[in-house]
Parts: sequence; C-alpha cells; structure tokens
Amino acid sequence: MKVDDATVRNIARLARIKVSDEEAISLKGELNGILQWVEQLNEVDTDGVEPMTCVTEMPVKMRKDEVTDGGYASDIVKNAPEKAGTFFVVPKVVE
Repeated sequence: MKVDDATVRNIARLARIKVSDEEAISLKGELNGILQWVEQLNEVDTDGVEPMTCVTEMPVKMRKDEVTDGGYASDIVKNAPEKAGTFFVVPKVVE
C-alpha cells in the first residue's frame, strides 16, 4: 500500500494538523516507510502459533469469589472530617 498526497492531506485533516507542502512530502515518505515495515510482518510464518497475552506463561492466581467489605472501613474513615460509624458524613446537596 502506498500513501499519496491526498491521503496525507486527509490524515492531517482528520488529526486536525496543519501541514505545509514541504511537510506533506516528508510525511508521505515517513508513512510509506512505516507501511513497508508493517508489510514485512506478513512474511512471518505464524501457523501453529497460539495467541497469547504474555510472553512468559504465568498461572492466574485464583481466590474465592466472596463478597466482603474488605475489612478496611474503619481505616478508610479514620481521617474523615465527619463520620458516622464507618460512613462519611457529607452536606446535603439535593432537597
């Protein structure tokens, strides 16, 4: 795929970038270089390679799916200016 002047102008317009004629020529070359590099990736044989989310295999740490309050409620409200038990007291904003 080759990028032409119209495509460079369109990309600049979409990105809301003002591009001069000299900059458009430079950007055209840079974008074509990037696309050539990406096209080289098509030459890599990926048959039989499973998709992965990480380069190294790491087991997922499992825990029980229990609903708790975390056990930190008293620590969380410790520095609150006003509190009622383990709740923050805030001024009424809706009448």
